[in-house]
Amino acid sequence: MADIWTTKIAAYLDGELPSGEMSAMDRHVRSCSECAAALVNQLQLKRAVQMAGKRYNATPEFRQRIQNMVGTRPVRRWTWAPIATFALVILAFFLVLRIQRNSESRAFSEIADLHVAALASSSPVEVVSTDRHTVKPWFEGKIPFTFNLPELQNSEFHLVGGRVTYLGQNPGAHLIFQIRKHQISAFIFQDQAVKGLPSDSGIRREATFEAESWSQSGLRYFVVGDPAADDIGNLVRLLKSAAQ
Repeated sequence: MADIWTTKIAAYLDGELPSGEMSAMDRHVRSCSECAAALVNQLQLKRAVQMAGKRYNATPEFRQRIQNMVGTRPVRRWTWAPIATFALVILAFFLVLRIQRNSESRAFSEIADLHVAALASSSPVEVVSTDRHTVKPWFEGKIPFTFNLPELQNSEFHLVGGRVTYLGQNPGAHLIFQIRKHQISAFIFQDQAVKGLPSDSGIRREATFEAESWSQSGLRYFVVGDPAADDIGNLVRLLKSAAQ
C-alpha cells in the first residue's frame, strides 16, 4: 500500500496532485514514517540539483565581456543604431525581470520544501516551548543575528517551538506556530543572505500553501502554511509589530 503513496511523492512536492489527493497526502506523510523518509530524501535530492545548477551560472565578468563584444561590433547602417539600442534596452529589462522572478520563485520553493520537511519529520522543532522568552534565547550563539517574537496571549496563535535551518548555506531561525489544527512556519534569515526579492511580496500561493515574505530591520522573513490567507496575514502583522 505504501508503494501507491511513494509514487505520488514527486508530484506532491511539485504541487501537481489534485487538491483532494494533496490533502490526503498531507495526512498520510504525517502518519507513515516510510513515506516521510522518502519525502525528505526527495527534498534533499531536489535541493542538491538546484544547488548544482547554480554552480554553472555565468559570472558577472563573463556577462560583461559578452556585452562589450556586442557593443564593439561595427554597425553597417547608422540609421539602425537607435533601434538596436532601444531593442537591447528592452531585452535587458525583460532579462532582469525574468531573473528577479526566477530568484523569487526559487526562494519560495525552497522555503515551501523546508516547511514540508519539518512537518514530515518526527522532530519538527529542536526547542519545544510555547514561551517566547524560552525560544528566543535558545537561538543565541546558533545563528548570527537576533530577533523578536510577538506576544500571542490574546491571539488565536500558539508557539510550538523552533529550530535552526539553512537556506542555501545561510543559517536562520525556523519557528512553528499553530492556529486551530494548522501549523505555520516562520523563517528568519539575514536580509543579505536572500537577494533579488522585493521588500514585501504580499501573500502568494506556493504549491498548496499560502506564503508571504518581507524585509525588515536587516532581516528577511518568510511565513508559509496551509491555513487561509487571512490567518497568514494576521500572523505576519504580529511578527512585523514585534520586529519594530
